[in-house]
Amino acid sequence: MLYNRGTDQSAWAGKSVWAAPLAGVTDKAFRRVIQELTRWVGLANLDFRVLSVTEMISCHALHYNNRHTLAMLDLSGEPEPRTVQIFGADPSLMAEAAKRVVELGASAVNINMGCPVPKIVNNGEGSALLKDMGLAVDIAGAVVKSVGPCVPVSVKMRLGWDGDHLVASELAPRLERSGVAALMVHGRTRDQFYAGRADWQGIARVKESVGIPVIGNGDIHSPEDAVSMLEQTGCDGVMVGRAMLGNPWMLIRTAAYVQQGCLLPELPPVDKLRVIRRHFELLVRYKGEDRAVKEMRKHALWYTKGIQGAAQLRERMVHAQSVEELEGVLEVVFPVRD
Repeated sequence: MLYNRGTDQSAWAGKSVWAAPLAGVTDKAFRRVIQELTRWVGLANLDFRVLSVTEMISCHALHYNNRHTLAMLDLSGEPEPRTVQIFGADPSLMAEAAKRVVELGASAVNINMGCPVPKIVNNGEGSALLKDMGLAVDIAGAVVKSVGPCVPVSVKMRLGWDGDHLVASELAPRLERSGVAALMVHGRTRDQFYAGRADWQGIARVKESVGIPVIGNGDIHSPEDAVSMLEQTGCDGVMVGRAMLGNPWMLIRTAAYVQQGCLLPELPPVDKLRVIRRHFELLVRYKGEDRAVKEMRKHALWYTKGIQGAAQLRERMVHAQSVEELEGVLEVVFPVRD
């Protein structure tokens, strides 16, 4: 039986561009940076948007009301669709988690069937579900049933566990029949992690196997790559992962190009420094200075990657103890002031 999932399918239409859910990256501060950048460019009368998914939420942690997990579910002030990603290997706990995140403000639910990290797959979660398609379908069906017909459920998955078990095009129609509204497909197997080239033809095969939208993910390093993926796979949208680390502007450029045909320039130093400062300000607001400084260090390394003269400052970044100290290092890298 095929279900009509929800009344608003605009999130999946019009060459959608998504920020991939990445642990330790796509928190509320990062999602807000994306929103603000989109509005900033919107002043130029470009009609486009970037969509995002939360960091993955453990169904077990949610079941036990883990304080840190609940803090990750602050969706206040965020635009539709507010998509929360959950992970686990127990259909009943996943159904419970899905219902809970909707009660906490989610308007869409995403199921993680792609995470390759050992501590996740060793529990039978994430991409380990690709080895048990029956369980994967049971989880999807339980989540769909728990949230009702007005909350779209999507699945983020890989092509298979390894090159000998490329199950995505077989699993995809079964997930569609369970009521899943869309698929986000990373064109690698679990065994590849992030090595080698993403198999875009594998994504195309998944797209050919279903009638629901498919979002392609893997090896999108530029707006031009995104257009190439759309053309080569026939998918309905793209998802950007590692290329957005330290470069949320990449998401904006990609959305403007694939949705409006406008290739925006790279950010000049003065604007890049403004983005970094705003990102750090939001981290402090949502997580407090001590924790924000620790997290800012990795973001600062990403933001400054490839910039001439930044290498010798990395040691100072890693050992920064305050917002002021870290900003002082960044001002050396980005000397142009606004």
